[in-house]
Amino acid sequence: MAAGVERFGDPSAEVLAEAAAAFGLLASSARLHIVWALAQGESDVSGLAERVGGALPAVSQHLTKLKLAGLVRSRREGRRQVYFVDDPDVVTVVRLVVGQLAARGGGAPPVGHLRGTGT
Repeated sequence: MAAGVERFGDPSAEVLAEAAAAFGLLASSARLHIVWALAQGESDVSGLAERVGGALPAVSQHLTKLKLAGLVRSRREGRRQVYFVDDPDVVTVVRLVVGQLAARGGGAPPVGHLRGTGT
């Protein structure tokens, strides 16, 4: 075992299934972009559609899937539904993967402070 690496027991089948489902949802570039955008600050569906370049109905469907999976939450502000990522662990995973891939490709990830990461 490498120095500084802790040994963990194998996770349960249920935990692995939940993780696979979460990664499956984030396997869509559109949903990943939505989570990335929401990690930088909350938004309504029209703001997200504009930012990610998606059609309003498609972005709404993606948000519904992310919400059902517990990766995104929402609250009502008057007539608007405002979406946000309320799990700092989700923000950390997305930030790490996207940031590392952007760095390898020579590009930079989108600029902005990501909520829940302390950066």
